[in-house]
Amino acid sequence: MNSPTKNESPTSSPTSPANSPKWTYLTNHFHIIVSLSRKPHSRIRDLSDQVGITQRAVQRILAELVEDKVLKIRKEGRRNSYTINRKKRLKHSLESKHNIGELLDILS
Repeated sequence: MNSPTKNESPTSSPTSPANSPKWTYLTNHFHIIVSLSRKPHSRIRDLSDQVGITQRAVQRILAELVEDKVLKIRKEGRRNSYTINRKKRLKHSLESKHNIGELLDILS
C-alpha cells in the first residue's frame, strides 16, 4: 500500500476536490451536468461535494441550467430528479456545432 504524500491525507483520493488542480478544462456548470448524468437524484450537498464548490454555488448553477433549458427538475417525494436536455447545443461559437449529449457520451 502506498503511503500518503506530504499534501495528501490517508483518506483522500487523487480525484477528490481537495486534490483538484487549480483549474480544469470543463466548467463547474458542466461538472454539475456530468454528475447529474451519472446520478439524476443527487442532492445539492452531494453535488457540492463532488464538484468541490459550495452548496450556494450549486443552487445558482442549477437555476441557470434550468433557465437555459439544459435541465428539468421533477419533484419525487422529498427529492428532486434532474433530466438533462442532451440535444441542447453548446453555447460558445467554437463548439456550437455540438450538443451536451455528445460531450457526455465522450466522458461516460
